[in-house]
Amino acid sequence: MSTLRVGLRCDAGPRRGVGHLVRCLALAEEFLARGADVAVFGTVERLGWATAELAARGIPLLPGPDSAAELVEAALRHELDVMVLDSYDLDPAGAGALRAAGVYTLAVVDGDSRGQVADLYLDQNFGAELPGPGSGAQLPGRLLAGSGYALLRDTVIGARPPVAPPAAAVSRPRVLAFFGGTDAVGAAPVLTRVLVATGHPMDLTVIVGRPEMEAEIEDVTPGRGQIIRPVPPTTSLPALIAEADLVVSAAGTSTWELCCLGAPSALVCVVDNQRESYNRVVRHGLAAGLGELPELTAAGVAGRAARATAARTLHGLLSSPQRRATLAARAWSTVDGQGRARVVDAVFDAVRATAVAG
Repeated sequence: MSTLRVGLRCDAGPRRGVGHLVRCLALAEEFLARGADVAVFGTVERLGWATAELAARGIPLLPGPDSAAELVEAALRHELDVMVLDSYDLDPAGAGALRAAGVYTLAVVDGDSRGQVADLYLDQNFGAELPGPGSGAQLPGRLLAGSGYALLRDTVIGARPPVAPPAAAVSRPRVLAFFGGTDAVGAAPVLTRVLVATGHPMDLTVIVGRPEMEAEIEDVTPGRGQIIRPVPPTTSLPALIAEADLVVSAAGTSTWELCCLGAPSALVCVVDNQRESYNRVVRHGLAAGLGELPELTAAGVAGRAARATAARTLHGLLSSPQRRATLAARAWSTVDGQGRARVVDAVFDAVRATAVAG
């Protein structure tokens, strides 16, 4: 088979976040390792570190077609064999149009296929393989579902420990708080205040997704034995996760990175499309749940109660090495870091089968 030519259609920016780009980057690394030619089609707004990640791998960033006709035109012009679609904003008709044009199409979805007619669907969320709305029975193509297909970058896979991290008693736990590549919803200041409200000593590193939030975080007064250190987005996030005694994060694509690394984590549901995955992860004990962001930011009695409950949960984790180790072990055993290889295996097998049949 000649060199496979792969396009990945995704966008990233302050409004969209970076989850789509991060998982496409993981797939791109796997395709490149197998000798494929890879290009990303889309926009990356105000995220210097993200464009640097693409450039470091020699992956061109090309304009992102939106309509079905534009997608087909771009795929044919670049002689693509495969197109990966990872977006909530694209015209759903694009997948079917690409298929009809002879381009093998993989749609990355989060519970909802949006009516896309693809050759292959990927839903990497924990429990996605369970029957429910939007299950594989309703999809025309094959579905790869569940955290066994989680898409993780080289830096995460390389940092995975050989065994789940054991319990470690520390008087001042190292806490890492981050909420996606851009923290589009402004969760960092809210959770920084909740962490301080635990009253527990900690060395807290907060990733500031957008510069305008730094002043808010610096306004938070740490308690006794507490240190708050705001830092900008960094490519060394896997190393920071590995060093932390507790990670507080949004329940997005980074959940699978935390699981793979065996990080004891407490998650916040920051947008509606995270809710189902968040509830499953918390229910199965892969991470502790701190609730939904609108509850934590609410005014009045309800907001105070939600923040107090979250602070109690965090205090319990900060003060119990065993509780943290239990979460870490369950998370580590759920995501093995081989998900992207399984996905790319499925793509290569299907493309080969099509070539043989043709």
